[in-house]
Amino acid sequence: MSGTKAPVFAVSRHRLGTDGAGVTTLVGFRGCPLGCRYCLNPECVSDGVKTLYLTPEELYNRVKQDRLYFLATGGGVTFGGGEPLLYPGFIAEFRNICGGEWKICAETSLAVPTENVKRAAGVIDRFFVDCKDTDPVIYKSYTGKSSDTMTENLKMLVSLVSPDRITARLPLIPGFNSESDVDASEKFLLSLGITDIDRFTYTVKQ
Repeated sequence: MSGTKAPVFAVSRHRLGTDGAGVTTLVGFRGCPLGCRYCLNPECVSDGVKTLYLTPEELYNRVKQDRLYFLATGGGVTFGGGEPLLYPGFIAEFRNICGGEWKICAETSLAVPTENVKRAAGVIDRFFVDCKDTDPVIYKSYTGKSSDTMTENLKMLVSLVSPDRITARLPLIPGFNSESDVDASEKFLLSLGITDIDRFTYTVKQ
């Protein structure tokens, strides 16, 4: 058994149409490099959240009961969080164990070291990239970080995998950007060849 372990705060089964094609299991990793003002999954960084430190084989043994669902529907496992590309080695080992039958997806901000993205590109079937906003000022005001890492990693990812393996998510964030800002971000993504663009409005929890 591999000694590689990753912190997992959630394993959510039987998801349909939310995290990739077919029936999926969503695996939530702890840890995130960003400090978004409206975090959709605060459990990934909050103290006191029950966390399992699993090896890829241990995770496989937890999710393999849904193998027939995955095969029948073209589904599989989606890694989210938090930021799954903080753990590219874990995902690569999991891919080796489950083989090519299941679809492996990742919901990522791409705000990680370049080498992590390169390693993940070879083992992940589909990337759901949460771009926030491609305007550097808006991005930093919302996440607390520079947009340079995300932007450069996105350009590199397009060069490593077909753009049709990327879904870009562009939120309208109340108090941070406007419809015209989202339009500008969409134009930038289209210039990279990314056409699967999911525009939506954040629902801010009061």
